[in-house]
Amino acid sequence: MTQKLEYLKESPSQTAGPYVHIGCTPNFTGIEIYGEDLGASMKTGPVKGQEITIKGTVFDGTGTPLRDAMIEIWQPDGEGLFNSANETRGQADPNFTGWGRSPGDMNTGEFTFETVKPGAVPFPDGRMQAPHVTFWVVARGINIGLHTRMYFEDEAEANAADPILTRIEHQNRVPTLLAKKEADGVYRFDIRLQGEGETIFFDI
Repeated sequence: MTQKLEYLKESPSQTAGPYVHIGCTPNFTGIEIYGEDLGASMKTGPVKGQEITIKGTVFDGTGTPLRDAMIEIWQPDGEGLFNSANETRGQADPNFTGWGRSPGDMNTGEFTFETVKPGAVPFPDGRMQAPHVTFWVVARGINIGLHTRMYFEDEAEANAADPILTRIEHQNRVPTLLAKKEADGVYRFDIRLQGEGETIFFDI
């Protein structure tokens, strides 16, 4: 007699919204639990290196700004050292956390990070990577957080030798990973989820 098999059913997918801001950035929503939301400040004192501001907006496939996206970034300090127990190359800047979180502006969706321009870090094979910032994007309708990187348009020489950028098959899409300098110390990095100019996302 054939045995009946009880197959497990796939769980329904979950998105990060619509309550992601209440859980991750309560002060932003008007629920004052902490002195400030976690990740709101990346600098805890005088920092080493060039202080910069990163601004940007997340756009959907129609070119409409997302006003409920939440962005997190990770990066090394100005000398390329991470504020992590796993950092073995030296002591990272104690006044720089290396991690930030921004909910974006409620009206325009624009996110802002007050940070430092990161130093170069080594690839696993020893080659140096161009200065970059890792981004993670969540919002309603995004079932799995999206990972991407932001490089700097004014680091052309380093970008040309970067082991990740040079590995991208369609080189005409590399500009979607480059932040443009808007003013002294201010960089803009817009993220496009779909359509023309779609940002490159990484499967990690």
